Amino acid sequence: MTAAAEGSPPLHAAGLRRSPLLQSEAVQGFALISPTFVYALILLVLPILVVIAHSFWTQDYLTIDHTFTLENYRIALTEPIYRDLLWRSLYISLTVSLLTVVLAYPIAYFISFQGGRHKSLWLFLITIPFWTSYLLRVMSWKVILGYNGVLNSGLMGLGIIDEPSTALLYNSTAVIITLTHAWATFAILPIFVSLEKVDRTLVEAATDLGDGPLRSFLRVTLPLSAPGVISAALIVMIPTVGDYVTPKLVGGKDGVMIANAIQAQFGKASNWPLGAALSVTTMFIVSLMAGATVLIMRGLQRLAR
Repeated sequence: MTAAAEGSPPLHAAGLRRSPLLQSEAVQGFALISPTFVYALILLVLPILVVIAHSFWTQDYLTIDHTFTLENYRIALTEPIYRDLLWRSLYISLTVSLLTVVLAYPIAYFISFQGGRHKSLWLFLITIPFWTSYLLRVMSWKVILGYNGVLNSGLMGLGIIDEPSTALLYNSTAVIITLTHAWATFAILPIFVSLEKVDRTLVEAATDLGDGPLRSFLRVTLPLSAPGVISAALIVMIPTVGDYVTPKLVGGKDGVMIANAIQAQFGKASNWPLGAALSVTTMFIVSLMAGATVLIMRGLQRLAR
């Protein structure tokens, strides 16, 4: 028996031979990332599931009635105040995304094609605004756009206006200006990365074949940098829909967004189910917008080719 035991392979080795699946790279890789995956699942997916569950319940004064209902979604989709806030938020988000990409692309293009050995310096300079808090940057625009602010004083000094204008602050335009500045860097970086990947020989070939600078840009550079443009648009669009600090500080009553209504429901109104329904509705619509943006940009990219 002892000889047989000595001649037999070790138990763990036999188990591994009997289970070749355990030796596969896919299983080993999943086992390696599984703790991180579970951690991310708990922190990201579980809170969303909790919010979705709350959206189907109702608030009964200080307690929550767990009876299933769609009343919160009916209110979120049919009440004029919430519908108007949602459309305003989508409008502001799309406008900010468009303006940010349009303003960020020339800067990223200059750094990539003209930056030379100073590219790192230029990238460093555009990150300087992040040395201060987001709140201070928003408050600085409140000072610039205020009744006695920098912009009004400059316009009066140039004789363009006779008295300070009240149309610069506490409206949707002020929110758009502030958000565009705040998210500009987030749009510059992905566009710059895409432009860095553009093969310069293709641009030279287009020039050799008779394309001018504009035609070469439209036929070569822009289509090849489209992934960065799409990324920049999504990076800006998705968070700005849910921004509530900026509209609260510079938006006034004409710049209130859906996130302010959600914050009010979870806060002073103490109606978590309605706030959850507003959150889920906004999240669903933003997801559709993000998907539509990707499809439209890819369609334009194919047309450009």
